Amino acid sequence: MPVYQPATVGLGTIPAQMPTIDVSVWIQAPVERVYAIAKDSRSFPDFMKDVQSVTPIESDGNRFVSDWVGIISLFNVKVRWRQEDLWDDATHSCRFRQVKGDYDKMEGTWNFQAEAEGTRFETHLDYEYNVPTLGPLVKKVVYHLVVKNLEGINAAFKERAEGS
Repeated sequence: MPVYQPATVGLGTIPAQMPTIDVSVWIQAPVERVYAIAKDSRSFPDFMKDVQSVTPIESDGNRFVSDWVGIISLFNVKVRWRQEDLWDDATHSCRFRQVKGDYDKMEGTWNFQAEAEGTRFETHLDYEYNVPTLGPLVKKVVYHLVVKNLEGINAAFKERAEGS
């Protein structure tokens, strides 16, 4: 019986279990500025091309629940989900998870740390998106799309924080 070997695809590996993605970017702006931009998810559609809308549902202290509509421009498809964000101002971090929506599971963290006169912004994401009849090929495509989306978020935060 063969031992589990993840499939290698350009940007990393796609394991048989739920994929985990970690991306990071250094931003030449103070951590407080980058963190404030991240907390203002209502404005994401203004500067993130893959986000059509973020509609607030609940806000209670550092807990924020919102409905998201994302766009997968490659396929002209919309992805919808309700997300709960739990912000920790003391550690400049956010834990988020899908409450309901198109993913089978989606949860992760954002961490913002002062580094070299700027900010290190790190994203950790665990997600599951199954299309049983389409199999491994679609999982590879979805993986690449999720990685590209996270890299796009990094670039958008970087441009917004450094540009103003």
